[in-house]
Amino acid sequence: MKQKMKKIIWILITCAIVGAVIVFGINAYVKATTKNKIIKDGDFSALENIDCVIILGAGIWGDKPSPMLEDRLLEGIKLYKDGVVDKILATGDHGQNGYDEVSVMKKYIMEQGVPSEDIFMDHAGFSTYESMYRAKAVFDVENAIVVTQEYHLYRAIYIANQLGLNVLGAPSDPRQYAGQAYRDIREILARNKDFIQCIFKFKPTYLGEVISVFGDGNLTNDDKFNKFLEGIEN
Repeated sequence: MKQKMKKIIWILITCAIVGAVIVFGINAYVKATTKNKIIKDGDFSALENIDCVIILGAGIWGDKPSPMLEDRLLEGIKLYKDGVVDKILATGDHGQNGYDEVSVMKKYIMEQGVPSEDIFMDHAGFSTYESMYRAKAVFDVENAIVVTQEYHLYRAIYIANQLGLNVLGAPSDPRQYAGQAYRDIREILARNKDFIQCIFKFKPTYLGEVISVFGDGNLTNDDKFNKFLEGIEN
């Protein structure tokens, strides 16, 4: 009985070690294959014919962006105002009536002087993987700059590359964020999850008709947002 228990323990230890090697190996691979595409000096000349900047969603506080999301938005707006891009794709979670990341994002961008027609909303960007999949399949994006915090950029760029997008990453880290240690650990698991998703090319929750970023961003406004625009115009 004692010998049998020892064997079971050693099997469990071996499985744990192998599992850890796989998890941390995939994590290292994702980072190693994308780190050269994170641009910290603002020189995006390596990417030609940039279609848009993709700003990935994050938490909102009521009708205001959280600090992490605000920093992403400010970086994306800077790229637009500097003439690096002429279209913005704001992608995030709008899966419930009471939670709408993308409307908050678009309102904030417009308040900084960017016209509505240049801002596209992806209401079904429920995850980084789904945002990247839909950027290509729904919004006709081929070449883009992705904006998010650096720890998140490795995964975003990896997913984009695996789905056939040509992207460079613009990190938005002007400050420290509470709870970052937890996010760093969680991100290791998220990189593994999306590594697997990219192998099988799972379809996102929603697809729908093509709304090209070369057109009018107002086509992505829902009734709620149109009422907001009417309030501004009046």
